[in-house]
Amino acid sequence: MSDTTETANMTDEEKAMADQWGAETEGAAAGGDDMAAAMSGDTATRILNQDEIDSLLGFDDDLAGGSETSGVMALINSAMVNYERLPMLDIVFDRLVRLMSTSLRNLTSDNVEVSLDNVSTVRFGDYMNSIPLPAMLSVFKAEEWDNHGLMVTDSALIYSVVDVLLGGRKGTPAIRVEGRPYTTIETKLVERMVQVSLSDLSSAFDPLSPVSFNLDRMETNPRFATISQSGNACVLARLRVDMGDRGGRVEIVIPYATLEPIRELLLQMFMGEKFGRDSIWESHLTKELYQTEIQLQAVLGEIAVPLREMLSWKVGTKVLFNTRPADELELRCGQFPMFKGPVGQKQDGIAVRIEKYITPKAPEDD
Repeated sequence: MSDTTETANMTDEEKAMADQWGAETEGAAAGGDDMAAAMSGDTATRILNQDEIDSLLGFDDDLAGGSETSGVMALINSAMVNYERLPMLDIVFDRLVRLMSTSLRNLTSDNVEVSLDNVSTVRFGDYMNSIPLPAMLSVFKAEEWDNHGLMVTDSALIYSVVDVLLGGRKGTPAIRVEGRPYTTIETKLVERMVQVSLSDLSSAFDPLSPVSFNLDRMETNPRFATISQSGNACVLARLRVDMGDRGGRVEIVIPYATLEPIRELLLQMFMGEKFGRDSIWESHLTKELYQTEIQLQAVLGEIAVPLREMLSWKVGTKVLFNTRPADELELRCGQFPMFKGPVGQKQDGIAVRIEKYITPKAPEDD
């Protein structure tokens, strides 16, 4: 009776709120049943929509204008360029920056500042496609390593060098004339700067491994400056050259194949590292090896006889060999022949004088 009285005393607004709360409670219970049924089913799967698939593969339209990729494509690209880091290259390029600053000041008679932006690893084909044209590509050869490298000078630095070397006034930016090929004078002036830079690069590598970088040719078309396969990894060093209000960039590209002859030296963390080499242990091991005792056997002669005949031998049986007194005997250490020499007698004993060393034979391939 009391429940009926309370329901009758409820206003219309309160009745509406009670009905809404009951409907939400029933919907939540039904949703929980559906979720439990989906989780309990063995074949229940969740299907990705198109936006989620594009984001996973790295084809998101929102990131199309950016320089960084994401998803599976980022993993693929990073795996193809993820080569081992060469710590000594940082020291080499730091030396190059100091040397180039001094050399370019002497060349231009101007206040030149050279700075290193970064040292990274890129694929050769991707880098060649990203070169902003017009630019001047200088192909150089490492004589001792018998391979090539690439030095790229952008248009801003080309016109700055030409302006400075031809007596341009300080404080005025270089005039850039785009849309035409470089003249012979411009090419020769830039060639002087490139040769100075290559000489400094050789000096930077000297404490690590002496090498001579010689200019091979200069190109303006990236197609004619190909020095490696497009998928090969290269070391890219970006340098910034400032001449007051003028300046530009120099980029040095060295394939990993070019650096292969000195790869172990470049893996050092500091100059002169011995990769865990312990000189005390080496000297101790050498000393102990020299004191090791081994047995040498002098083979007086060899003969092959049937087993039946050998079983018939008795005390006093004479065995004849083909060895003569003037023949050289062979001395063996185990099964390995070591020396040869004539046989003689010393203090009532048979002696062999070592005169020849037997070179070990190379193991035969199966």
